Amino acid sequence: MKNDMIDFALETNVNPYLLGKYKPIHDEVFVEDLEVIEGEIPRDINGIYVRNGPNPKYETRGRYHWFDGDGMLHSVQLRDGKVSYRNRWIKTAAFEREAAVGESIWFGRMESMVKNPKDMPLKDTSNTDVVFHNKQLMTLWYMSGKPYKVDPQTLETLGIEDFGGKYKNNISAHTKVDEQTGDLMFFDYGPLRSSLTYGVVSASGILTHCVDVDLPGPRLPHDMAITENYSILMDLPLFADPNAISKGRYKVEFHRDVPSRFGIIPRFGSNENIRWFEAEPCYIYHTINSWEEGDEIVFLGCRVEEPMPEVTKNASPLARMLAYLQLNARLYYWRFNLTTGLVKEGLLDDVNTEFPTVNLNFVGRKSRYTYNVHISNEQTLSFDGLVKYDTEKQNSETLMFGKGRYGNEAAFAPRQYSNSEDDGYLITFVHDEVENQSELLIIDALNFANGPIARVKIPVNIPIGFHACWVPGEKID
Repeated sequence: MKNDMIDFALETNVNPYLLGKYKPIHDEVFVEDLEVIEGEIPRDINGIYVRNGPNPKYETRGRYHWFDGDGMLHSVQLRDGKVSYRNRWIKTAAFEREAAVGESIWFGRMESMVKNPKDMPLKDTSNTDVVFHNKQLMTLWYMSGKPYKVDPQTLETLGIEDFGGKYKNNISAHTKVDEQTGDLMFFDYGPLRSSLTYGVVSASGILTHCVDVDLPGPRLPHDMAITENYSILMDLPLFADPNAISKGRYKVEFHRDVPSRFGIIPRFGSNENIRWFEAEPCYIYHTINSWEEGDEIVFLGCRVEEPMPEVTKNASPLARMLAYLQLNARLYYWRFNLTTGLVKEGLLDDVNTEFPTVNLNFVGRKSRYTYNVHISNEQTLSFDGLVKYDTEKQNSETLMFGKGRYGNEAAFAPRQYSNSEDDGYLITFVHDEVENQSELLIIDALNFANGPIARVKIPVNIPIGFHACWVPGEKID
C-alpha cells in the first residue's frame, strides 16, 4: 500500500487493513474455466490450492484489527489444464450467531473484551490456517480455537472437528501432518493456563494420544515442529499479561531476560518424557521443518529477535496496530543434541522473510528447500515476492512480483511422478493494485528465478490473507 494512503489513514483514522489489497469482498462465488492471461496450465498438476484469511462479513463494532475478520477460504482447483475458483466463509459458531441477527456481536482485539459474550471473550473466527488431513480440510485460529472441518472441493463447513468424538477442546493455529504415517500432531494453550495440551490424531481422524505439558506460566506459542519420532513444542518469552486479561484487555510483553525453551517430546510421550533445551530469547511465529540427524534434532524456523516494536506513548491506537503488525524475521537454525544437551544456533540469512512453505512430503524428514514470502518495507504487512532457499548450500533465489503487486503464502504442489524434493510448482494468489485485479501464479520450482509459467485471472479481488495449503487431487478424487 502506498505511503500516502497510510498517511491518509492515520489522518482520517480509516483502517488501511480495510482498503486496497486488504478490502473485504461480500459474495461467495464459484467460476469455472478461468481465463489464462499468460502461459498455460501444466498438465502434470492435479489438485486444489486453498488459502485462509480475514474477511469481515459485517461492519465491525469499535476499532478493527486485521486479525478480527471472519475466516474466508479461497480455492482454485487445477485439473486437465483448466482452473476453477471458489470462495466461502467458514461457518463458525460465532459467524452463525452474527448471521442470525444480521450484524456484528463482538468487539475486536483493539477494544475491551468486557462487553463481548462471556462464553467467547474473543471472537473465534478460524481465519488463520488451513490444513488437509483425513480427506478433509481443517481450519484453525491464531488464539487457539475450535477446529472446523471443511469439504476441500465445495468449501462447505461441516462442523467442529472432534476427532471421533474424543476431543472437545481447542487447537492452536498450526498443526503438523506426517505424510509418511498420516499422523496429525497438535497443541492447545490458553492465556491463563500454566500448561499446554499435546495430542496425536491418526490417519483416520481418531485421537490416539493426548497429554498435558507443564509450563512455568501462561505462554503464547504459535507453531510447532515434528520429526520422525519426536515433536518440538515451544515456550518463548513473548506472552500475554494475565493481569491485563483479568481486566478485559489483551496485552503481550516480550521478556528479553528469559531464554527461549524448546521441548522435545517423543511422538507418543508424556510430560515426564519431555526434554527442554534453552536458547537465546526470541519469538518464532512459523517453523520451517525439523528432522533427526545422528544425536541431534535439526530445527529450522523464522526467528524474530525483537517482537515488540518501539511505539511512542502518545501514538494513536491505529498507529500502534500498524507497528505491531510489522514483521521482522530471519531464516535461522537450532541444533539440539539429545546426548550432551548442548544447543547450537545461528543465522542462515539476513533478509526479512516469513510464511515458509516446504514440500509437505518432507515434513519431519531431512529437507533442503523452503519457499518464504519476501516482506516489503511498507507500513502494512505486505508480501512483495518469494524467496527460494537452499538450506544445504546456504544460498537463495528471489522472485519479486513487480511494482504494486502483492502476494500470499504459496503452497508447494509436487509434479505428478516427481523425482526430487523441488520437482513441482509453487501456487499463490497475487493482487495487482495498479490494475485492481487478483491473479493466480504458477511457478516452476525447478526454474524458480524464471518467474511464473502461468498467470490466471481471478474473477474477484482476493484480499491479502494468511496461510494456505495444497490438496493433492489423487487424495480426493
